[in-house]
Amino acid sequence: MDEVRAAFRDECARLAEILRGLAEADLDRPTPCPPWTTRDLVAHVRTGAGRLVDMLAAPAPDRAEVDAAGYFGAAKFTPEVDGARIDSARREARERPGVPEVAADFAQAWRATDEAVAAQPPGRLVRTRHGDAMTLTEFLRTRVVEVGVHGLDLAEALDRRPWLTPTAAAVVVDLLTGGRPVPDGLDWDPLTVIRKATGRAGLTDRERALVEEAGFRWLAFGG
Repeated sequence: MDEVRAAFRDECARLAEILRGLAEADLDRPTPCPPWTTRDLVAHVRTGAGRLVDMLAAPAPDRAEVDAAGYFGAAKFTPEVDGARIDSARREARERPGVPEVAADFAQAWRATDEAVAAQPPGRLVRTRHGDAMTLTEFLRTRVVEVGVHGLDLAEALDRRPWLTPTAAAVVVDLLTGGRPVPDGLDWDPLTVIRKATGRAGLTDRERALVEEAGFRWLAFGG
């Protein structure tokens, strides 16, 4: 938990810093996650970062049924769920008209989550809005993925270098690869692993051959 919580704190604090420095026009930039603009994508990330507050206020399930990898299953990415996710973010984004409101709202959300997590006993279980029963640590791992990976999308939308923190990168790579090293010969740094594994960068023919030869499999969102 300490490692995952540190990654969540580091990545959220970095994103909060970026948001405070945005220009108003930046909020309406298109993103690599159409039809969302920057303000829509930030609203989505804010919701994800703050979701644990309500989850931790609810009764804990009796036992964990899925881990972080199992959470990212096909049921989370059906057309109906995707449509609801898109519409919800756009509605919430309209409630925060300017940079100060967007930045303050995100900061409040992630700090409330961090405080709620800090108050929990070891081994705390939670139930997600999709009905998954998980350990708190495993769900927090999914939050690191959400903030970290969408941070790459926001950096692209804002024409900035990725700001992914080392602690968050380590958590995301470990989840995407199942803790396995990438095949010999690829020489990917953590940022490249994340981009390739999440489809944010394509594989070259050589890379695809090395991946297939090694029988390497990474987590496929929605797969």
